[in-house]
Amino acid sequence: MLSLTFVLLLLVVVISSAMLTGIVRRYALSKNILDQPNARSSHTAPTPRGGGVAIVIAFLGAVVVLGPSLSAATQLALLVGGCGVAAIGFIDDHGHIPARWRLSAHFLSAIWIVYWLGTPSLEWMGRSIDLGYLGAVLAVLYLVWMLNLYNFMDGIDGIAGMEAVIVGAAGAIFYWVNGSLDGSWELPALLAAASLGFVVWNFPPAKIFMGDAGSGFLGVMLGAFSLQAAVVQPILLWSWLVLMGVFIVDATTTLLRRLICGARVYEAHRSHAYQNASRAIGNHLPVTLAVAGINLMWLLPWALAIAAGKVSGVIGLLCAYTPLLILAFRYQAGLPEEAKV
Repeated sequence: MLSLTFVLLLLVVVISSAMLTGIVRRYALSKNILDQPNARSSHTAPTPRGGGVAIVIAFLGAVVVLGPSLSAATQLALLVGGCGVAAIGFIDDHGHIPARWRLSAHFLSAIWIVYWLGTPSLEWMGRSIDLGYLGAVLAVLYLVWMLNLYNFMDGIDGIAGMEAVIVGAAGAIFYWVNGSLDGSWELPALLAAASLGFVVWNFPPAKIFMGDAGSGFLGVMLGAFSLQAAVVQPILLWSWLVLMGVFIVDATTTLLRRLICGARVYEAHRSHAYQNASRAIGNHLPVTLAVAGINLMWLLPWALAIAAGKVSGVIGLLCAYTPLLILAFRYQAGLPEEAKV
């Protein structure tokens, strides 16, 4: 049940996140911690960065408050793993860390989270398959990719924050629809609340950017919640994958096409489909709203149908992803600037 105490906690998390974002913004302005526009940017004015730290503090603070209702394993996974990802991102926001060290930290955090949360079975066409050690390896790779793709997709105003609000809220609903309700549903709801407080400042036109600390944290937390849901009920993993489809399809298509074109995949660029779309339109807001609309009007119904057992995970994902792939190619995701027409 949605208790009055938890509703109040959600409100406190939203307000705390919004207030902390304002404090971080003032700090960034005073220390000249600004994201300067360049040839690969999607913004045109210097903007404070690092506001995602507010999401981290507000959410992890709520995890501590929830402590008695959460298992020790869950607390260790989220607090230590989340802090590790946020810390490496925070340091990178204030300077530069070579990619190999960032990636090493990402893998260590992912391994830690998978160790404590456990490895879920895979639901495949109505059957539950235990992948053993292979499943653990795949889970770690999945978390590292989710962490990095979320960073890649945080390139225009509001898009990453709105994604976290919608996915987190829907992730909580999946437990209710599936009938597998336990305390785990509260965590994505709290992350959605923390993200909402930040979106107040980041909605187009953004007054502050999230930074690597926030985007990496959101990516790894959403990935962790999807694995946690799959431990409770394997089919729920498909619901999460469907709902995160815009980010997964755009980032994965862009990465693969850049690899094929021989580009340096860790080099900054602006060739994602959503970035190309925002330049074509000349405004961030329509693209951010379009992504939110796709999530709510297209992906969420498929994800709910999977959670309710009305359609298999594989079929639901293929149906949901097909138009997203068409859009990714329509907006030339991953193609170098000189190859675009």
